[in-house]
Amino acid sequence: MAGAFEDDFNRSALGPDWNALSPRWKIEDGRLCARAARNRGVWLNRPLPENARIEFDAIAEAPDGDLKAELWGDGRSGATAASYTNATSYLVILGGWKNTRHVLARLDEHGEDRLEIEVDPDSDDERARPVAPGQPYRFQIERRDGKTLSWSVNGVDYLELSDPAPLAGSGHEHLGFNDWDAPVCFDNLRITPL
Repeated sequence: MAGAFEDDFNRSALGPDWNALSPRWKIEDGRLCARAARNRGVWLNRPLPENARIEFDAIAEAPDGDLKAELWGDGRSGATAASYTNATSYLVILGGWKNTRHVLARLDEHGEDRLEIEVDPDSDDERARPVAPGQPYRFQIERRDGKTLSWSVNGVDYLELSDPAPLAGSGHEHLGFNDWDAPVCFDNLRITPL
């Protein structure tokens, strides 16, 4: 049964709750970190509730941004080619494509149907700002009705996706963190059933 879960990563090794697809994933200074994992992420082995609030801190260690999480995926898949077009999950990406866009996608982060906000460093819209290196960003992703994902960062609503064919059930039960090339870290994960 999927339920509540928390992880503060205050230990030396990843442990049995996690399935890392690349040796690039390590615990460093009480955070889960990677660099150049090439979309071979790390998956939480415990299943997600169909409806849940997922919260965590994400930190970019370089100006490239690229803070990425996968939600309601299969818990074992990663990129099989240079372009990650075969995800099994929803993807949220803050500062993707060298800090030029924030994206909420379904199955394909490059898909025509992805939702995105273009980054503009001069914008008055907080949502359009680039990711700042070293700053923690508090992600919150919720699904309450089995089909609508809402994504906020630091309490500001970013994007919402209503999916007529929701990713749920077998093959769509896990949370993952991901990375292409930039150094990134994640911390203070909390999953709350809704």
